[in-house]
Amino acid sequence: MDRRTRRAFVVTLGAALAGGAAAPAFAGTSASSGGTAVATDNSKEGSGDRAKGKRPLARAHAHNDYEHPRPLLDALSHGFGSVEADIWLVDGQLLVAHDATDLDPTRTLESLYLDPLARRVKANGGRVYGGYDLSLQLLIDLKTAGEPTYLELAKRLRRYGHLFSAAYGGVGGRVRRGAVTAVISGDRGARAPMEAEKVRHAFYDGRLEDLGSGVPASFIPLISADWTKTFTWTGAGPIPAAERETLRRLVASAHDARQTVRFWATPDVAGPERDALWRELLAADVDYLNTDDLAGLEAFLRGAH
Repeated sequence: MDRRTRRAFVVTLGAALAGGAAAPAFAGTSASSGGTAVATDNSKEGSGDRAKGKRPLARAHAHNDYEHPRPLLDALSHGFGSVEADIWLVDGQLLVAHDATDLDPTRTLESLYLDPLARRVKANGGRVYGGYDLSLQLLIDLKTAGEPTYLELAKRLRRYGHLFSAAYGGVGGRVRRGAVTAVISGDRGARAPMEAEKVRHAFYDGRLEDLGSGVPASFIPLISADWTKTFTWTGAGPIPAAERETLRRLVASAHDARQTVRFWATPDVAGPERDALWRELLAADVDYLNTDDLAGLEAFLRGAH
């Protein structure tokens, strides 16, 4: 992106952060030309796929997946069952980035995730991983105001509806499982418009306070929490007995409600402490292990630990 484009883009971003209002289009950059550039790179998604012929790793979650050299594709090459994309609503586009300073109008949700997933599912006979009945979790973290961002996202998900799990009949309705399951995290303002939908192509990422609330897993299938807000143990020495009991109680409570569990902010520096913490999470039956280290978690889950 040249300086002129970036200056205009920052103006657009400022308006979006102020509430998702309409703003000037990207200067000198069309969505179609940007999307094509990224999609061309992703058209090689079959190459270097290390996971072919291997069992996918349902517990592996790629934190901030888009920061890898090949967003989505690197995680899939390691067999991951869940990937995370942060999105920003800017001038009607859903852009993928962690920070506002990293936003690039060519890196849209469609170009990095939805289009590559559509191609892959078509090539694999309706599955993300051919021959395996795994619905890939696409955790979408809303970085701009939840309600307008989700409403724009819902349009995209309907457009790619054949890919996604869907819920019919409101919060307690029936669920049709798809090749990909979108779970909405981030800004909590998304909850109200999601609850109002009669047909949804996404589900809500709950928090610990949602445990035992009676809200069904057909709306909140996942409970996510910051590890450091509940636990002090980081893998050195044995886990305190009280913390182990708390961990197992939380997981059991979620599983009783047919919900899955993920902790973020777990230690992620390779070494014996991380391995010890991951082993404890597996022993407690935590559903997703969170990492930026794709190869490290794959090796751990495939038995190298």
